[in-house]
Amino acid sequence: MFTRLYIHIPFCRQKCHYCAFFSQKYVGDGLNHYAELLCTEMSLVAEKTGTRHKLDSIYFGGGTPSLMDFRQVARLIEQAEHTFGLAAQAEITLEANPGTVDYHRLADFRRAGVNRLSLGIQSFNDRMLATLGRIHTAQEAREAFAAARRAGFKNIGIDLINSLPGQTRKMWRTDLEQALQLAPEHLSVYGLTIEEDTRFAAQYAENSPLLPDEDLSAVMFEMADDLLGTLNYEHYEIANYALPGFRGRHNSGYWKRDGYLGLGAGAHSYLQDTGGGVRFSNIADLNAYTHALHQAVLPRTDIMPLSRTDALAEYMFLGLRMSDGIVFETFEKEFGIELKDVFGQELELLQSQQLLSADTTAIRLTRRGMLLSNQVFRCFLP
Repeated sequence: MFTRLYIHIPFCRQKCHYCAFFSQKYVGDGLNHYAELLCTEMSLVAEKTGTRHKLDSIYFGGGTPSLMDFRQVARLIEQAEHTFGLAAQAEITLEANPGTVDYHRLADFRRAGVNRLSLGIQSFNDRMLATLGRIHTAQEAREAFAAARRAGFKNIGIDLINSLPGQTRKMWRTDLEQALQLAPEHLSVYGLTIEEDTRFAAQYAENSPLLPDEDLSAVMFEMADDLLGTLNYEHYEIANYALPGFRGRHNSGYWKRDGYLGLGAGAHSYLQDTGGGVRFSNIADLNAYTHALHQAVLPRTDIMPLSRTDALAEYMFLGLRMSDGIVFETFEKEFGIELKDVFGQELELLQSQQLLSADTTAIRLTRRGMLLSNQVFRCFLP
């Protein structure tokens, strides 16, 4: 079962230096064909599984989904509604690179059915943007945001990255202040991680002196938290802030373990069943993905049924990412056992280290726990 649909568009003008997601340089005119493959995959899922659950959210991610023509976006939304059904107030998000959009393109996306925009700005510092390998400038980022407002978008998110090579706390504060001048409904604030098979992995060793140290990264986290908190942004997930009523519904579903279907080459899925659920991914190779669909075969790989132990661990480290934390009553309803009877020792240890705090209804990460979240999450792994 799933109520959320992720559509992966694995094409970019150029690969960003930090990005580990499956994507390739876009040349020629392959998006029409790719959009038709996505429609074929939707139909094949429905045919082979008989699945039809109204979707509460659709998320176009990548890659660079804003390279698509609005007609392709409209076609995919219509196909999703026809195949699975679409809730009346469904959230439909499109990731957009500021270097690929203007007012007319954004207005067309809005008319196609997109009602939420996620702008991958990452920084308002041109030197940092060049370091990241982004194709836009700070001025183009501001212009893209203004164009999105003129196009009628009332729900816009901005992505920013900190802990960049050569970035100072003053530069980071300037990024935050410039983002807030635009008054977005949502802000995602990520600390840079060096992923395998990226240009950054080849450039920077894990403890490179060119990267901010852990103390400076912590200062940057706290700076964002303090500044956004004074402006009515809710810190609802470790890296995400929203004005009241504007939490990202699609990504919140990931952390709540809602079922979601990923379409497209390299997409990932989690489907609920009577057990712990099942995770799988699609083949991260466009030729193999295309061949499978032409043979009427779902292009799935790495299929992993989750045991009850797996599900318990996931519930903890995903749920603790959110400010709502783990609600005792909800946990017991989900698993038929009290939280303390499963993870009592772990919870006691983490509370003694001031990484978790509890009240009568739930247990949550402290601010220190957010800074050391990976250390917390490891405690719940099988």
